[in-house]
Amino acid sequence: MTVAAHPPGADRLLPSPVPVRFVAEDGTAAEPPAGYTAPEGGRLLEAYRRMVLGRRFDAQATALTKQGRLAVYPSSRGQEACQIGGVLALRGDDWLFPTYRDSMALVARGLDPVEVLTLLRGDWHCGYDPAAVRVAPQCTPLATQTVHAVGLADALRRKGGGGVVMAFVGDGGTSEGDFHEALNYAAVMNAPVVFFVQNNKYAISVPLAKQTAAPALAYKGVGYGVRSEQVDGNDLVAVLAVLDAAVADARAGGGPFLVEAHTYRMDAHTNADDATRYRTAEEVERWAAADPLARLEAHLRGRGLLAPGDVAAADEAAEEFAARLRDRMNADPRANPLELFDHVFAEPTPQLREQRDLLASELAAEEQ
Repeated sequence: MTVAAHPPGADRLLPSPVPVRFVAEDGTAAEPPAGYTAPEGGRLLEAYRRMVLGRRFDAQATALTKQGRLAVYPSSRGQEACQIGGVLALRGDDWLFPTYRDSMALVARGLDPVEVLTLLRGDWHCGYDPAAVRVAPQCTPLATQTVHAVGLADALRRKGGGGVVMAFVGDGGTSEGDFHEALNYAAVMNAPVVFFVQNNKYAISVPLAKQTAAPALAYKGVGYGVRSEQVDGNDLVAVLAVLDAAVADARAGGGPFLVEAHTYRMDAHTNADDATRYRTAEEVERWAAADPLARLEAHLRGRGLLAPGDVAAADEAAEEFAARLRDRMNADPRANPLELFDHVFAEPTPQLREQRDLLASELAAEEQ
């Protein structure tokens, strides 16, 4: 793999004038972009399998929400290339800082899907051990995880060893002050962090044009001295090529890197959202033609890397995965309501103790 060479000064910070692309929407090869190397076929096949499983996981989680097994679920259907590409660009000892929409990425990283969905089930904790899996808790407040990511990246820099942090963020998060503080601090400290912006065109119902006048979100890094790039976020080959280069640059001491992926959220913001109120069916249909999974499958078939049996095997594995998840999620969780009062304060306040005692007495009365 090669890393793009840039001249010194401000020019090296600028993103490509158009999003980097390796594969056209119909799966045929596009003109190879200068400075980036396409991943080898084995990695693309692994990405395909994970994207198939990720889409099936997303559909199953959406169904579980409709059945009342989850309190809420933010779908990432249509963003599979970003979700899987981001994970595959990292080593096992690197860190990932996800948002609430990145459950698919966590599953692709190997986390237990039930643990991933624990927070969305309504529990008080994230469901998994962040230190053990090197994945921070999924963050609901926009962009606050970017500051945390930079802090950890700076710690990794001081410690040595070549660790890298990747912070996922949506287009809406780039309008938050935390995001800009994170960029500035990361640049000043030369922190090995990659900011991966999944620009799916809407911050809930607010379109991108009402969020920013920038020609692309990738340009937001330039003013802070952060190298930046933009990529076709529905082209897995391009996403992985660009993120490979960004991660390699950060790992080699090049400091922070901002990558904007142009993609689209096919489903509503969450199960509580009615997307028809702010976008048209025609718009959704246009983006459906750029489906990242269909594009990668067509590309791999065209190169002779994917046989019908491989497609059937990937689908079968995804169905088995969904069935296991469904069975486990349909079992009622064993909840202890008194855990609501744990970890609120290091030393519980008198009011908190009083509330806990009241609830404990009510629960005891119900058991009699």
